[in-house]
Amino acid sequence: MSKLEPKIKSKRWKPESEAELLKTWLEEDTYKFNMNSGKEIYTIDTPPPYLSGPMHVGQVTHYTQIDTIARYRRMQGYEVNFILGIDRNGLPVEVRVEKDLGIHMHETPRDEFLRLCKKRLDEDEKIAIGGFKRLGIAFNTYEDEGSYRTDSPRYRAVTQATFIEIWNKGLVYFDARPNNWCFDCGTTIADAEVEYSERQTTLNYLHFQVEGLDPIEIATTRPELLCACGAVFVHPDDERYLAYHGKTAKVPIFDIEVSIITSPTAQMDFGTGALMVCSYGDQGDVMAFRDHALKPIAAVSPSGTMTDAAGQYSGMKINEARKAILDELKKRNLLFKQEQSMQRVPLCWRSGTPIEFIAMEEYYVKQVEFVDELLEIARETTFFPDFHRQILIDWLNRVSVDWPVSRRRYYGTEIPIWYCNSCNEPVVPKLEGEPKYYQPWREDPPFKKCPKCGAQEGFTGETRTFDTWMDSSISGLQAIGYMRNEQLFKKAFGNVLRPQGKDIVRTWLYYSLLRTLQLTGKPAFKEVWVSGHVVDENGEAMSKSKGNSPPPMPFVEKYGADAMRMFGALEAGLGSDVRFSEDRLAGVSKFMTKLWNIARFISMFPISEDIEFKKLTPADQWILAELNTIIERIIPECNLLDFHKPAIEIRGFTWNLFADHVVEMFKGRAFNTDGLFSSEEQKSAWFTLHTILKKLVRALAPITPFITDQIYRELYDSAGVHRQPYPSTHKEWVSPLTKYTDLLVQTNSAFWKYKREAGLSLRQGLPEAYVAEALKPWMKDLQAMHGIEQVKFGKPKSSKFVKIDIPEIGDAIYILPPSEEQK
Repeated sequence: MSKLEPKIKSKRWKPESEAELLKTWLEEDTYKFNMNSGKEIYTIDTPPPYLSGPMHVGQVTHYTQIDTIARYRRMQGYEVNFILGIDRNGLPVEVRVEKDLGIHMHETPRDEFLRLCKKRLDEDEKIAIGGFKRLGIAFNTYEDEGSYRTDSPRYRAVTQATFIEIWNKGLVYFDARPNNWCFDCGTTIADAEVEYSERQTTLNYLHFQVEGLDPIEIATTRPELLCACGAVFVHPDDERYLAYHGKTAKVPIFDIEVSIITSPTAQMDFGTGALMVCSYGDQGDVMAFRDHALKPIAAVSPSGTMTDAAGQYSGMKINEARKAILDELKKRNLLFKQEQSMQRVPLCWRSGTPIEFIAMEEYYVKQVEFVDELLEIARETTFFPDFHRQILIDWLNRVSVDWPVSRRRYYGTEIPIWYCNSCNEPVVPKLEGEPKYYQPWREDPPFKKCPKCGAQEGFTGETRTFDTWMDSSISGLQAIGYMRNEQLFKKAFGNVLRPQGKDIVRTWLYYSLLRTLQLTGKPAFKEVWVSGHVVDENGEAMSKSKGNSPPPMPFVEKYGADAMRMFGALEAGLGSDVRFSEDRLAGVSKFMTKLWNIARFISMFPISEDIEFKKLTPADQWILAELNTIIERIIPECNLLDFHKPAIEIRGFTWNLFADHVVEMFKGRAFNTDGLFSSEEQKSAWFTLHTILKKLVRALAPITPFITDQIYRELYDSAGVHRQPYPSTHKEWVSPLTKYTDLLVQTNSAFWKYKREAGLSLRQGLPEAYVAEALKPWMKDLQAMHGIEQVKFGKPKSSKFVKIDIPEIGDAIYILPPSEEQK
């Protein structure tokens, strides 16, 4: 045989090689979605990333894991509908533009402010899409047609059309009620957007005068709300206050008389047991005013200052008013004690600002009446991992009020309502044909006559926009053509995966389930996949302010996208947090090098025709049986969309068994330089090495798409690996020799240990050696591997042999040392 040369010419796998494959995939349209292929459509409702500059490590890991799912499902034979979406609506861009440019939204012409927001988003989008491409995210397409932006007229038109649809179903109403208000964002936020933080605060003990009785002692953390006090609650069983039932108390400083009401909500063991109920200190106050029909007083304005109800404190910021009122209470001897206490403070999830409860007129979408149906959907929908289902169930059990969906912001989808100038009736457009995008604040309505009073005297457009979750919650419907492509919707609805992080289960997942149920009467998703967070190597949340959130793309350029992707899979199981470490990432990149070296070595040997399993050598049958076991173990995990264990199994097999032992052991037979093996045995080795490599490459392809595609193109198929089927098991790939795998591995290690300790080269030949009889099927391969002239079994009688113990398996090998001439 002529000298064998590697078919793979490049000696090293370099991260730069990944960029060339990106061009190839684009030219070949490798991931094109064809709804008419005849295959079952599997849609991935990709989380549309919110644009805020370069990607962070968490996003890289999150999206590469979702891409792994898409690639796996393609290899399973599905027609995968993997949509690129970009979330461009909402507060973050408005806040950034205001901060960066030193302007205020409501003081800037609306058209101009929208232009500035769009300009910033366009710049950020280029960065995000560049990052996705570099990571090998295999969306259907990166072109505008076939992807979406939540601020596009096309997307917003569907958002508005779905609102009109539920409006027509009677699921929307207008009301004035207390809402969560964020001063920094300048708008109402929904309960699902409120987070809580434990903070230290001061508990102030005050005297409220009661005619004919001793003053009643009140403990409060919010003295600035004294002017809005509506009642004092005491527990009906609290013996300290039995005489106070039905009496009135006078609020200090403001001299307002309020009723003393018995209520089980008063905690006898907190503070003094008497509770000041104000409009509004917390959600409990909101419920108390509603349940007891108390008349609310607005103490705090939407701008964060005290209202005229605060008297001399009007116009002060909340903290200023609090300090001034405490000073006055001290002066009047009405503040008799202060102590430190921990308080659960509600915060805006975007700005981190403490929220207030302020009564505002807003539009509401009914949600409370759907909770029972949604709980049933939550229990029946498949969750990966299953334990994250509880996050949704816990949230559903907390939903007690309807969803305020109107926002006093600019960069969002406009609420498609006009008001009749004659009777003030709100009117929405009719749903006819393709959804249309409306901007009521700047354009006339698509109708002339008020349906209520018949007037044709003109209309005034609504100026508010939707809560951004009104847009995001229909991303799954948008992906399958709802209201735009009836054919696609009919084929795809019912087989949609929602992948997302655990932190937005109560928002994005919940609202998606709610809206789809309202619109279709059916569950939004067949499967829900929930990932954990990416934290630093100490388990701390990553943030720029902490200095523990390095930009990920330099790591990608240094180690490669495949290494970054494999790292995310190896570090943690689905649903658990991933700890980022550059040291471990660098270690993963070495596996890429190892895989390339294995493939390049095997590429030297001819790709022989298929050989029946039973005609292979026992050694070849053994390693294929071992591989079969690996595949058998990883497929159930892959079907759970958790690639953590598969990544560990494949890496372990590839590096620790295949590379270190099998390739080294079969090398002699594959070359057959000394003619120790028959032609059939040599071809058996060739076939086995290529078969294992092919299966490993295909098994790794969803996780590491670049290197696997390059290997497959160069050796097996010029069209690449990504339209190949995922490896499956073979019933006939069974061997009784697998029970001796550990014995074989430890025996090889013992030979290497002997040579190292004897100061011999690993290539040094040995005149004779004794090994366990169970290793007979590998005799010739062991002979070639370790350069042994004679391999025998059992124990030698001669004392010239060196015994090398193998304590791991309670055995030993015996080696006859080479003579000086043989060295």
